[in-house]
Amino acid sequence: MKKWIYACAILLMSATSFVHAAQAPLKYPVVMVHGIFGFDDVWGIDYFYRIPQALKDEGAKVFVASVSPANSTEVRGEQLRTYIQAVLAQTGATKVNLIGHSHGGPTVRYVASVSPEMVASVTSIGGVNWGSRFADVMRGLVPMDSATEWLVKQGLDTLGRVISGVSGSPQRPQDSLAMTQSLTTQGSVLFNSRYPEGMPSRYCGQGQALASNGVRYFSWSGASAFTNALDPIDYGLELTSLVFNEPNDGLVSSCSSHLGQVIKDNYTMNHLDEVNHTFGITSWFETNPVTLYRQHMTRLRQLGL
Repeated sequence: MKKWIYACAILLMSATSFVHAAQAPLKYPVVMVHGIFGFDDVWGIDYFYRIPQALKDEGAKVFVASVSPANSTEVRGEQLRTYIQAVLAQTGATKVNLIGHSHGGPTVRYVASVSPEMVASVTSIGGVNWGSRFADVMRGLVPMDSATEWLVKQGLDTLGRVISGVSGSPQRPQDSLAMTQSLTTQGSVLFNSRYPEGMPSRYCGQGQALASNGVRYFSWSGASAFTNALDPIDYGLELTSLVFNEPNDGLVSSCSSHLGQVIKDNYTMNHLDEVNHTFGITSWFETNPVTLYRQHMTRLRQLGL
């Protein structure tokens, strides 16, 4: 009887230790970065819908950065660098874990490349790492240095300023032409030549999980433009997906999203499902997007990050 009680006590202690270990906080804060025409939150609605709070509930310190909704990767990256410096000063941490969606992918890569001492890991979600065929088409439709280009730029730059205004973010420079060029295949290849860490050596390959700059790189993405008939955005993404001739999430091809350790590139998710929008209306037959982020926190925690 005593042996049985002793064994039960050992099992209980082990289970308690496991739970405590699972709930142990990450070593470094998490900084999340939005894509084009994105925001931290608008009227209490998160760009990463309900994800920051879910990660905080897991014990992570989470910050959602706000950078120019429309500008080049380098300009956004410098804004993000300044933001991270403030996070480090506020928390006393020495590094951060960066998570970027869409254009946020190359934005966080820029910071990791120029200031690796501030970055423990980079995670790119639906990241435009090899460029987007959609951006190629949009850039090709508008003649350079034309009146049409000027009008389009004014409209998109104004949209960027409006988004910054309604989200309560500081007004930052907007340059939608520089944004579009950054997201084209040509612009992305040039960017990769300058900031190559984590990038695969070939299209659709895997990059180094631990790059030469000491930063760990991860990525995942969806490969289905239409995932839920109740989500009105899906119909638009189904149309934009027609410019691709390969699996894609409606705006970025699966292969273009590859960076570092590719966790998975064919979730039944579109570009907005990857951040749990629209308002959590995602596929009923796929892992909940919030769960993916939670699982990734466990992955980072096990690596001591």
